[in-house]
Formats: sequence, C-alpha cells, structure tokens
Amino acid sequence: MKTYILIFALICSKSIFAQMTLDTIYANDKKNVALFFPNPIRQGITGADHFVFTYNREKEQYFGLLQATPGTESNLLTVTKDGKVYSYILKYADKLPKLNYFIPENESIGNERSKEIKQKPEIKPVDEYKSRITYFQKVSEYLLNSKPDRISTKRKKGIKLRLQKMTYNTSEVYLVIEVQNNSGIDFEIDYLNVYRTNGNKKLKASFQRLQQEVIYKYKIPSIIKDKQLKRFVYVLPKFVLGDNEKLQIELQELKGNRSVSLKIKF
Repeated sequence: MKTYILIFALICSKSIFAQMTLDTIYANDKKNVALFFPNPIRQGITGADHFVFTYNREKEQYFGLLQATPGTESNLLTVTKDGKVYSYILKYADKLPKLNYFIPENESIGNERSKEIKQKPEIKPVDEYKSRITYFQKVSEYLLNSKPDRISTKRKKGIKLRLQKMTYNTSEVYLVIEVQNNSGIDFEIDYLNVYRTNGNKKLKASFQRLQQEVIYKYKIPSIIKDKQLKRFVYVLPKFVLGDNEKLQIELQELKGNRSVSLKIKF
C-alpha cells in the first residue's frame, strides 16, 4: 500500500519475564489442534512453514486449526479483532497432550495499536478484497510463466491431467494445473476438484476424502477443444499433508461420462 504507511506498536501488559515463559502448544500431521480465542481472529502467523495455522479469513470466527510436520520448534503470533496479541511456542509431538485449547483473555501479552500518517484513506472491505484478488492474479501469472516442475501426470481416454507446480506463498498454496485434449472430441468441464485423501479406497471404513476449499481460480477454461492444451492456477488455503495422505485432483466432463483422477503422494 504505497498511499499510506502503518506503524504497529505493541503495548505490553505483562512483564518481560512473563513473555519469556510462553506456553507451549503441541501439534502433528495426524490430528487438528483447535485454538479457541475470546475474540474473533484477525491475523495468525507461524514462524516456520512446517507449522500451519488456518482460520477463516472471509468470516470472523473465534477458532483456528493448527497442524505440523516434524521439525524444530517455532512460535505462533495471533492478533484478535479487539487488538489483543497472543504468543505461544509451537512444538511437534507424535502424541498430543491436548486437542482443544480455550485461550483466556488474560493470556494476552499486550495490545496492538496503529498510528497512521495524515490523510490515510479508510480501507473498506471491498478494497481489501480487490487488493487480495490482484495479488493472487500477479502470483498466478508469474507461476504460469515460470518453468514447470511436472510433479505428476495421468492420461485417460485421450485426456491428460497434469500437476505442473505446487507452490506455497504466505498463507496460500498455488497449484499450476495442465489439461490437454487429444481425444478427438471437445471436453467441456463440469468441475475440477481438489481433495486430501487418507487410507485405502478398497477399505471403505478407513478411507477418507476431504474436498479442499478453492479461494481463487485463474484462467480456468470452460471447454478444452480437441488438440488444445490449457494451463491454469488454483489458489487454496495453506495445508500440510500427513504421512499417509495424498493429494487428489479430479476432472469431470459436463454432459458426459469422461473423468480423470490424478493422485499425488509427496
């Protein structure tokens, strides 16, 4: 935001010693650890990529979900709607002592306040939304123009579905997807969904498939004509795949029975 500058200051209500003895929260990649705050979450940041804290950025909610993969300890900094700041040490553990943390207000390490330079325009929700979409567009265009990684490919009945790139950026993950049609018939897209799967589909009792939210779609076509190749980007909230989890991309034809399912194990 070139038109204004925000200067953040923390007014600490606790002693320095209290801040040095932060509580520890444990997480892993097998279960979600829920953190319930006394006020809606406005911002949550982890200090390392192997810890992921997700919360609803579109609609105010009081809780967020924490997951982790093995790695060194880190920290979580959370700011709630009322300006209260909360800070915790994060550690990975195979066995979790707790799955739900109800954070009391007195655990806040201080308050946030912003000092604005004169003539700063008021930021309306619609402006924030437009700014966010513009950012997604720029990152997506950059990824489409960069060298593909070609992570995994599935071909079926002349339709090729390929995951070219998977990139983490701030609180989102970007999937660069390619679809090529050599079937002799135009392919009209009904849907392309992304799932996290766990277990064996043949063993229905242990198999789980969770559809992932898609925040933004960039340049996805409605139809892929014969002999045509299309590349596009899906933007999803950041997530961590567990040891036994796979990423699944499923492409379904509209007014037809052709479908392609690509499963990726990282």
